[in-house]
Amino acid sequence: MKKHLLAIAVAALAAGGASAQATDTLAKVKASGNVTMGVRESSGALSYTTGDGKFAGFHVEVCSRIISELEKAAGRKLNVTYQPVTSQNRIPLVQNGTVDIECGSTTNNATRQKDVSFLNTTYVEEVRIAVKANSGINSIAQLNGKNVATTTGTTSVQHLRKHERATGVDFKEVFGKDHADSFLLLETGRADAFVMDGSILAGNIANAKNPAEFKLAGEVLSVEPIAIMVRKDDAALKKIGNDTITAMVKSGEMAKLWDKWFVAPIPPKNTKVGLPLSESTKAAWANPNDKPMEDYAKK
Repeated sequence: MKKHLLAIAVAALAAGGASAQATDTLAKVKASGNVTMGVRESSGALSYTTGDGKFAGFHVEVCSRIISELEKAAGRKLNVTYQPVTSQNRIPLVQNGTVDIECGSTTNNATRQKDVSFLNTTYVEEVRIAVKANSGINSIAQLNGKNVATTTGTTSVQHLRKHERATGVDFKEVFGKDHADSFLLLETGRADAFVMDGSILAGNIANAKNPAEFKLAGEVLSVEPIAIMVRKDDAALKKIGNDTITAMVKSGEMAKLWDKWFVAPIPPKNTKVGLPLSESTKAAWANPNDKPMEDYAKK
């Protein structure tokens, strides 16, 4: 019996130690030499795959800079693994230690802050509506009776339903498993509109077979801070990440990265997303913060 109790106590201590280690990414990578970056396969120019297990995008590059600083703090070269994540599993994979830093297109909101931490805002997004250019849809009211695509695990259609101009508008939601799947619903006519972050919509349009067939229509539904995720209470990595972001803004590197991914032609098709730096994003860079979207909604 005593041996059994001792075994339980040892197991509990080991679990507690593993939990503490999982929270402290710096300690984890010092010991293992490995770090895992969570990436998206179709999050516009923020994070996407170029094929053959390779990933690119604005947030992928920002995270690569952060990992370079993490290497310096760890005092060793780190092996970087890219782990594709989805809207549904990105938070659990950060929480359970599978992913150390998530570099996709995640909105920082109060609910998510209970489960994970966010670095300072690097991008302020506008939620928009994408439609076929010849659809005749130019407003929220014209979505009445239509099929509206959204990606499982995202909040964009919730914003559409709450929009004051959506009062009395009755539409049906159709779900894509990821952003590429949602855009395919629009592309193939199974959806009349796709509601999502403007950068993701623009990125998918830019990479479509015929970009001219699509447009962004209607009003801006909401403004949201997009940020890189780390584990809750991961103080060391959060400091390294925020210090790196601040240095990139001050040096002008962040603005250059913006132009590289949102203004200039991007691989693999060398098409332009065509999103100049917004005043909202400039303001977030000038006043570093990890405020959730609820703070942005306050007048």
